[in-house]
Amino acid sequence: MTARLMGRRALLQISAIALTMAMAGMAPARAADTTIAVIVKDTTSFFFQIVLAGARQAGKDLGVTVSELGTSNEADVAGQISVLENAVAAKPAAIVIAPVDFKALGPPIDAAAKSVPVIGIDSSAESKAFSSFLTTDNVQGGRIAADGLAAAIKAKTGAMKGDVAIITNVPNAGSLEARKKGFLEEIAKYPDLHVTADKYSDGQATTGLNIATDLITADPNLVGIFASNLIQAQGVGQAVAENKVAGKIALVTFDSDDKTLGFLSDGTIAALVVQDPYRMGYEGVKTALAVSKGEKVEANVDTGANLVTKDNMSDPKIDKLIHPKVN
Repeated sequence: MTARLMGRRALLQISAIALTMAMAGMAPARAADTTIAVIVKDTTSFFFQIVLAGARQAGKDLGVTVSELGTSNEADVAGQISVLENAVAAKPAAIVIAPVDFKALGPPIDAAAKSVPVIGIDSSAESKAFSSFLTTDNVQGGRIAADGLAAAIKAKTGAMKGDVAIITNVPNAGSLEARKKGFLEEIAKYPDLHVTADKYSDGQATTGLNIATDLITADPNLVGIFASNLIQAQGVGQAVAENKVAGKIALVTFDSDDKTLGFLSDGTIAALVVQDPYRMGYEGVKTALAVSKGEKVEANVDTGANLVTKDNMSDPKIDKLIHPKVN
């Protein structure tokens, strides 16, 4: 039998196998048949859209399918639990999740991890079942924010003296509570700066706007505000702008988008603490795939935080963080 004929027979055999599998509702095994479920806090948030962009790119690079999941509000605890349970039922190779609530997501994550490896990103939960956890050191991020706010207050008023407020997006979010902890610890090192308001919002920018407006109106000694995530940064920034108090009240926030970068450029926001959400998404999927294959991974990975001001926002390193490639 000639080599050419043998080659044709082999090709016909392969085609016949593929046809048989297709008729049986099957498909030849591909790397993309491996699915990693990525569950974020809020699919409408620019921060988490960047997380998902990083996860999506990792899926392309690694040849796996990334299922992009989440609720549309960080306050929707029951919604995220339902999303997690449905993701587990779909039997992915692994799950990557940014928990919306530290306590409430603990038991569901424990239950999920009995069936599938779970990787944590951004925010923690009361669970020891994470195979790996990738996040900003949020306590350190809070400290960075406090030092940035103190410096901005001095630049605006000539002294580090007066009342300070902190506005947190929602109660019980692990990352936000850690930021608040670090902020309060660090701001206490400035004896003439006093935290006189510690407020929780409801996950809405308009609520942050209203809280900040009330504080600005009620406290003539208010010299600084820390808004600890992007949603509250938008609302509080709007309050500072509308009340025309940027010249005397320093505002430091977390994360960035076009609106908050505009506030930074015009002086409404004095500084932003910027994370690396793209890396969280990318490395989260990469780590999840490794765990699903039984590979050893780091238990905890710090993805970093930087203070961004009008003076350094054009630096190449900072520019890459505040203008990530969203594909």
